[in-house]
Amino acid sequence: MTVSYTLKVADAKFGGFSKLLFRWKGSIYKLLYREFMVFCLLYSFISVIYRCVLNMEQQEMFERLARHCNKFAKLIPMSFVLGFYVTQAFQRWWGQYTSFPLPDNLMMVVSGNVHGTDERGRLLRRTLMRYANLSSVLILRSISTRVRKRFPTLEDIVEAGFMTSEELKKLNHLYSDFNKYWMPLAWFANLASNARKEGRVKDDIALRLLMDELNNYRSKCSMLFHYDWISIPLVYTQVVTVAVYSFFTFCLIGRQFVKPEKPEEKVVDLYVPIFTLLEFFFYAGWLKVGELIINPFGEDDDDFETNQLIDRNIQVSMLAVDDMHQSLPPLEKDKYWVDKGPSYPLANTKPVFMGSTHDMRILEDVNEESVPIPKTQMLAINVWPTTHKVKKQKSKSLQQLCLCCRSTCKGERC
Repeated sequence: MTVSYTLKVADAKFGGFSKLLFRWKGSIYKLLYREFMVFCLLYSFISVIYRCVLNMEQQEMFERLARHCNKFAKLIPMSFVLGFYVTQAFQRWWGQYTSFPLPDNLMMVVSGNVHGTDERGRLLRRTLMRYANLSSVLILRSISTRVRKRFPTLEDIVEAGFMTSEELKKLNHLYSDFNKYWMPLAWFANLASNARKEGRVKDDIALRLLMDELNNYRSKCSMLFHYDWISIPLVYTQVVTVAVYSFFTFCLIGRQFVKPEKPEEKVVDLYVPIFTLLEFFFYAGWLKVGELIINPFGEDDDDFETNQLIDRNIQVSMLAVDDMHQSLPPLEKDKYWVDKGPSYPLANTKPVFMGSTHDMRILEDVNEESVPIPKTQMLAINVWPTTHKVKKQKSKSLQQLCLCCRSTCKGERC
């Protein structure tokens, strides 16, 4: 089941993410512990041989080899290769998630535009949505291991109620070398046209709306099929894998604690390569993240719950077009029929945001002077300024240019 930790990080607190480090399911520890143990065992084996088995001359040769491996292993651009690969894999993962065919828009259009409370109208609406869900089951059965195990044959789909025996015969009767997930959607289009002829769909605009939503649904099914068909180029996946494994193969020798090249140098022999192990954890874990998200239709902890989504889609779509069709609650005056808006206990203590320039004041010019406004002209506090900014005129006219409205006035309210 997909691991969700959204509630744990709802608020940013001190050490908030530290609580997530001790979870096992869906963690990097679960993905990486086998490779980590193999790396530690191989490193320990080479270290024991160097310290206890080799003679002085052989140790000297091993030390030169270790320095050589450590020097040239740094030339492998690990951060760039892994970073770009995981970025592409994540974009692909998000695209597959957004391409999952959800029937919500389609069921709303069917419920609102295919009329009839009799048995015929109910049968039309339910059959239309069953065809839509059948198409998603067929495409997910082709790309998801979980759905394939649930429906190993087409007869299992018939037994589950997504398809009838007669529909299965028609599906098998039409020969095609390619995936036939689109056939139920063709049935949907033809059945919607028949409903228009019967008057169940009132006009051509409603039929067009049905066809538009059907095409959107079909395009998502098609995108899932193409994501499964067209993968990230194999050569780049091989480059990343070879880069990571070759880098840490060189690290098995190059990161050994050997005697310093110059006798006066002092080296701390920790026996356990702490920083090398951390480097392995980060880089190999990065590679595992790419391996995990490159195909989210498997059976990993964080892969998509395709079976649960299928059950949800068929249940919700049938409720929308059948039980909820023309089933409306009685119309009543709402709570704010008289009161124009919701009120909260502390609503008056927090000012409402009116825009960043709402309280901005215009700076006075050099030739400006302040003329006090009579108190009788003050309408409310903080509404009109305490002084009325005017600019001197060269003429002897009593009227002056107001800096508030850019027109002539006598110091009165603009």
